[in-house]
Amino acid sequence: MTGTLLDHHDVVLLDLDGTVYRGGQLAPGADEAIAEVRARGVLVRYVTNNASKPAQAVSEHLNSLGLSATTDEVSTSSQAGAALLAEQLPAGAKVLVVGSEALADEVAQVGLTPVRENADEPVAVVQGHSPDTGWWNLAEACLAIRDGALWVACNADATLPTERGELPGNGSMVAALRAATKQEPQVAGKPERPLLARAVSSAQAGRPLMVGDRLDTDIGGAVRSGMPSLMVLTGVGTAADVLFALVGERPDHVADDLRGLHLPQAATVIGEQPGWKVRVGEGVLELAADSAQPQPDSTEARAAALGALRALCAAWWPLGSGPVEVRAEDSTSGDALRELDLG
Repeated sequence: MTGTLLDHHDVVLLDLDGTVYRGGQLAPGADEAIAEVRARGVLVRYVTNNASKPAQAVSEHLNSLGLSATTDEVSTSSQAGAALLAEQLPAGAKVLVVGSEALADEVAQVGLTPVRENADEPVAVVQGHSPDTGWWNLAEACLAIRDGALWVACNADATLPTERGELPGNGSMVAALRAATKQEPQVAGKPERPLLARAVSSAQAGRPLMVGDRLDTDIGGAVRSGMPSLMVLTGVGTAADVLFALVGERPDHVADDLRGLHLPQAATVIGEQPGWKVRVGEGVLELAADSAQPQPDSTEARAAALGALRALCAAWWPLGSGPVEVRAEDSTSGDALRELDLG
């Protein structure tokens, strides 16, 4: 397990909100970490479940934050959704679009015909997030789906993170149509495979790494796609979320932020950690520090705490999932658990 984490991959798939940026600001260390990825000759792909904006708008936003991003480095769930339709429909087929004009444009670019009403006799429905979606749009889609139209959802995220908090996402609108039609859509975005597969294919890569801040979409998508993943703690996911993760949503690596790409692989991988011992009892994990472990400064303390988290995961995951009590056996381990908000 020699070299940095990046040494083992030829493309890095980066989630956006919570991983590369948070709202209108870059996540800590994102600019230097991504610049170093490029300097090392490793490809970058930005993957987003947001279907409301075209790839060009996404790249422009990234450039406005100080990153160098081109349109062909961006993979959106609207692109993945349109591609999924094109694989199953003849050229020119009519597709009822529930979503933004950006989504309609993606449908047109793959040779299909976007429409907005069921009266146009669509053979498929594609659904992506748009703040302008209303009851009328859902009603048209409902009629089409009930008439047998193929149904593709760009993503199924129940909520959408905004500066105001978590708001209804595309998955909430999908749930309304699911209830009304008793049908299930094909899903193009994370955690399903089409979006990530498209990003890897665009890079012609063979050793991808998925990096994200959400277990249910980013890490779950990596697991379903059979690729390794790095969980960063700059967004939604917490240390407790990682420790309690379900089997299909467990990362291979954990780091504070994107600078973890350039750490030694042994410093990010889930597994037994030097300086920490974990004993598994009856519904409890007991964390103890090696008595020889020196007193760290603040930076070292954070790194040590993340090591404790990886050790706890390595002990708990083979035995169970979900919440488990964690106890500190000494003051050093107590400090680590407090640093992780686990104690």
